[in-house]
Amino acid sequence: MSESVLQIRDLRVTFNTQLGELRAVRGVDVDVAPGEILGVVGESGSGKSVSFLAAMGLLPKSATISGSVKLDGVELIGASRKAVRSVRGKSLAMVFQDPLSALNPVHRVGDQIVEMIQSHQDMNTHDAEKKAVELLEIVGIPQPDERARQYPHEFSGGMRQRVVIAMAIANNPKVLIADEPTTALDVTVQAQILEVIQRIQQTFGTAVVLITHDLGVIARVADSVNVMYAGRNVESGSVQSIFDHPSHPYTRGLLSSLPHEGIERLQPIAGFPPNMLAPPPGCGFAPRCQLAIEACSAELPSLVPFGDLLSSCIRADDLRSGIRS
Repeated sequence: MSESVLQIRDLRVTFNTQLGELRAVRGVDVDVAPGEILGVVGESGSGKSVSFLAAMGLLPKSATISGSVKLDGVELIGASRKAVRSVRGKSLAMVFQDPLSALNPVHRVGDQIVEMIQSHQDMNTHDAEKKAVELLEIVGIPQPDERARQYPHEFSGGMRQRVVIAMAIANNPKVLIADEPTTALDVTVQAQILEVIQRIQQTFGTAVVLITHDLGVIARVADSVNVMYAGRNVESGSVQSIFDHPSHPYTRGLLSSLPHEGIERLQPIAGFPPNMLAPPPGCGFAPRCQLAIEACSAELPSLVPFGDLLSSCIRADDLRSGIRS
């Protein structure tokens, strides 16, 4: 994708632990176009969040990172801390899973947004405070001038998430990474948060990476999807392609586990994700896959075109044809 505002190539992240090397991300590629909403989906431990924390430069020192992360063609992997800090929060921003831990409990909400603005823009405090109120209004917080003077504990979970989004868009980033932004929120508030993210994308042309385990969320707002498993992309394509004719057994398993009208019992994926201290040879999903054959464990499969999407399953053609063994 030549127009990618965020381009990730062969990203690898390994953590040095007391039990050995944990290979959390094993060669991930990502392309995000300006104004696109990319959904990144997979079970817990698939490497979703770690991949983008690496892109943000927010992983601990125990992490070894290799590969390439380019924002508008500028390489971030290996860049100086100063260079990464100048990008983080300005051109590349992130909304974290837990808004309460992302906010400072002893500072007013408005002051925290002002600090974010002034850390990247030469703006006096009066103008920054005015902009903070405008940002709270953009994300749908009522009486924003009054709420800006309140503390995080005075906000509900959904309202705190709106504040975190306001902080993330304070400097009009080119890419907004939203990591499980609807976790622990009720269904109504989830829908409201997703509407806020869509409105920001449509109003400002911001590219959005939406990390989630919820395919229902992806179906509602994303343009394209990366499905991750065992630290790798196993399938990618447009939302319509992924939902209409998935070409990887893991993706099919995720879709089958969703509630559908007329289905009384869900069909969970059998087995458990692999131990990334010793990932299985070949396809990481093979030990859980009903379609697996001996060749699946021989070598790590690459993403290859199947119709209008990319799949790493060597039996993608068989899967599409309905062959089960």
